[in-house]
Amino acid sequence: MAGTKEIKTHIESVQETRKITNAMYLIASTKLRRARTELDNTRPYFEALRGEIKRIFRTVNNVDSHYFYPAAGAPPLEGPCGCLVITADKGLAGSYNQNAIREALKLLEQHPDLKLFVVGEYGRRYFAQRNIPMEHSFLYTAQNPTMSRAREISALLLNRFDRGELKKIYIVYTDMESAMSFQARTTRLLPFHRTYFSDTGEQPVTEPFEFLPDPRTVLNSMMPSYVSGFIYSALIDSFCCEQNARMTAMDSANQNAEKLLGELSRRYNQVRQSAITQEITEVSAGARAQRQRKDR
Repeated sequence: MAGTKEIKTHIESVQETRKITNAMYLIASTKLRRARTELDNTRPYFEALRGEIKRIFRTVNNVDSHYFYPAAGAPPLEGPCGCLVITADKGLAGSYNQNAIREALKLLEQHPDLKLFVVGEYGRRYFAQRNIPMEHSFLYTAQNPTMSRAREISALLLNRFDRGELKKIYIVYTDMESAMSFQARTTRLLPFHRTYFSDTGEQPVTEPFEFLPDPRTVLNSMMPSYVSGFIYSALIDSFCCEQNARMTAMDSANQNAEKLLGELSRRYNQVRQSAITQEITEVSAGARAQRQRKDR
């Protein structure tokens, strides 16, 4: 059985670990609030941009653009696909990373020629250790995502898409469904379905709009900005989910530390009480032996 010194050392070690996990919990909560604020500040711009794209489809019929899925009756798109996988730069976030990687592996089973574009050091290490080829990895993008980093990713993906090297582009990210739950999702980023920008109750157009030089050019000039916004939203959403998962993991670690400290304290008191009792017993036995020796 461990002595009081070993148990006391164990208690001190658990207390130090609890300080670290509590600090990580506070840092994650601060990052989560900041990321939500940034997302709320940028969301109106991209909602307005989506509204303008919807206005084009409400005004002009049969706009031809390679950013949109072919109309009904056209031959299906065949060719290589790409996938942007968003993970964290480190672990200690529960099942957050594994859920995203699981979605990417499902997509790999469906598309063996899938080209992976990985965000996050965790995902890069996972695929590298298993010899799963990656087309490109974006370092240090998962932490504190910014619009400039989103534009860097979208520029690379759009370049491959515009040149015909990728016929479809998917994105695997984690969506925060509520304050306490999140879900890893696979969404096709490009090409868009036209129904995504279909009329949803807006007022009908009574007077035609004028597009210069033409609707197709206007639409194609707007789509890169919209794709950047989509990727930025996915990065922020995933970052929020990562911090939420880390907060949950650190809170669970703090609770386990409290429980372990309680058990160690009881064990320490028991061992110390046993040692004191043994010392008292030895002193009493010695005193009794002395008295017996005097009586003889």
